[in-house]
Order: sequence, then structure tokens, then C-alpha cells
Amino acid sequence: MARSSICFAECPRKTGLPREVVKWLQTLDLAFYPLNVRRDFSSGYLVAQIFSHYYPRDFSLHSYDRGTSLSAKQWNWSQIERSLEKRNLYLKKEAIDGTIHCKPGAAELLVLEVYTILSKGRYVGKSPEPDFTDEEYQNLLPSLARSTASKAIKNNLTATEIKAVPDISTNQRKAENILRRHLEHKAAERILNPGRSSMIKYCTFDGCVSAVLELRSSPARSRASVSFKEIKVRQPAKQSLVNY
Repeated sequence: MARSSICFAECPRKTGLPREVVKWLQTLDLAFYPLNVRRDFSSGYLVAQIFSHYYPRDFSLHSYDRGTSLSAKQWNWSQIERSLEKRNLYLKKEAIDGTIHCKPGAAELLVLEVYTILSKGRYVGKSPEPDFTDEEYQNLLPSLARSTASKAIKNNLTATEIKAVPDISTNQRKAENILRRHLEHKAAERILNPGRSSMIKYCTFDGCVSAVLELRSSPARSRASVSFKEIKVRQPAKQSLVNY
């Protein structure tokens, strides 16, 4: 029995987008289907192509860059904002910045905004809150597998974000906010799991204090005795190599 070959539009396993928005994207003749929403919408080219279906005179695709560099992204998004402003349409600035820097949840929120604008407000679902951090992913992990303080800063403060705004004080404030949030989550974990507190390395802005000090000062540890068992080794008798 011959199998019938039917081609369907390729759909990502998990996009974070509502089903109706995914089906809407499949109906558009895009240059490529966004398998990775965070990465594929970052440059802004797909967003410009989506708007070109509805406003072809305002969005000329030959003037947009298909590159993935930071300069290409900034150029594309600046053109998109200028074209939308002519029609009194606006996208959230924080959603655009989060999409450029591939922040978690930013691209999904921006695509929902685009869909709402082009569908004349037909989307009645609940839009996600603009929290562009990896907090949701970290909460799915066991406590011992979650990010450390340095890893939290690296995950939530991207290199392109620092390059786009190369101001030391601004980036330092962002890093401090990320660290403060990380410490608050660690404090909440210690309250929920007090038994693990002796194994946690406490970190503060002034320095890090290890819980090993608590173990060293424990009287049970100081009274512990260690015994050694003597092992006797029998050595073979030495024989002279010279025969008399």
C-alpha cells in the first residue's frame, strides 16, 4: 500500500506562542518558518516581512538586512519603528530590545503584539508579563542544578546588550539587579529547604562566606576520633649475589 505524501507547514515543537498565532504565521508566505522564535525574530527581518503583507508600500524588503550582526538588527528595527510610526502604530520598546538581545520571552511577546495590531485586536488571550529573564526555566530545575550568581549574570546580561549600551555604570546596575534577584531566590530556597542550608555557599556583595565555617565549629566534628590500624609487612631475606 503506497503512502500518500502530504506536505504540511513545518511547525516547531515548542514556540511559546498561542496556537492561533502559530496557525496565523503558517498562512503567511515567509522567507523561512521560525523554528526558533527567539533567534529567528531577533534580526527583525521576519517582522518586516510580516508587515509587508499588510502594508507593502511602507515595508520594502530590499531595504532590510538579513544579517544577524548587532548593527544589522539595529538598522532593521529602526526602519520598522519609523514605518509603523507613519501609521500611528507602536511596539513596546522593551519588547524590541529584548528581542534584539534574544531575551527569554521577549520575541513571543513581540509577535503577540504584531498579531494584535494586524488582526485589529482579535487576540483575546492573556499576554505574558514582560519578564525577560530565565527565571521560569530556573524554577523547573532542581535546586542543585540552578545557576550560580556568576552564571545568572551571564545568562541575563548578554554580550550584545553590553555592546549596544557600552556604559559601565549602566551595565553595573543591571548586573547588581540580577545578582540581587538571584540572592533573593537563594534566600527563599533556604527557607523552603532548611536542611540544605549547611551545604550552600552564601554570597553577598561584599564577599562570599562558606558554610564550611559552620561545619568546622561544630562540636560533633571536633570530638570525632580517627583510628589507624597497623599493617605489618614481611620483607624477604636479602641474599648475596656472590658465592663464596
